[in-house]
Amino acid sequence: MKTLFITGTDTDAGKTIVTTAWRAYYKVYHPHLSTGLMKLLQTGVQGDAEFYQHFFDDVEIPLRYDAPLAPPVAAAMENRSIDMDLIYSRLRALQSDYDLFLVEALGGLGSPITEDLTIAHVADSWALDTILVVPVKLGAIAHTVANVALARQHKINLKGIIFNCVNPCTEEQINNWTPKKMIESFTNIPVLGYFPYVDNLFDLQVLAKTFHDFIEIKSY
Repeated sequence: MKTLFITGTDTDAGKTIVTTAWRAYYKVYHPHLSTGLMKLLQTGVQGDAEFYQHFFDDVEIPLRYDAPLAPPVAAAMENRSIDMDLIYSRLRALQSDYDLFLVEALGGLGSPITEDLTIAHVADSWALDTILVVPVKLGAIAHTVANVALARQHKINLKGIIFNCVNPCTEEQINNWTPKKMIESFTNIPVLGYFPYVDNLFDLQVLAKTFHDFIEIKSY
């Protein structure tokens, strides 16, 4: 059983697309292996849960809040708390049932999940092997280096970086904004690949093939 925590540099990094494509890849290319998927929690009436439902009927989201805001703010608006013990217990109960269990975070490593904890605290305290998703854009080098530094501060086992084209990108833009050798030199973390912009996000086969063709995950 392998559990991977999919986090990002910010809220629009495309974690949900990458996570969906990762599971789709296993379903299409390694159907003999079982996969599970969990998102820590969701804020907003419409969000990742509704996207996942187009593909999977077994995604676990232990807590949901209506306001599309940072979790502690959304929870406070409903006079509710964020029960991290509940989330962790669901993770522990489910992860041993699968060959690969994907856990999607929310926001970036520095995003708050409670009044006292960030996503980085969660990855650290739960000892989760972590993948960092970074959107391909101007400034991505600095964002990547800063997030890797945060991961090291929290002693997170960061296994790799995936760059995601959340908007159409030319090869020149990818090379200029997210140069692989430079980023690996600065961070000493492997770049697993560049997930290209996909027009049809609701085709599981397309997502699976895109992940297969562009992301290197031999170690998983």
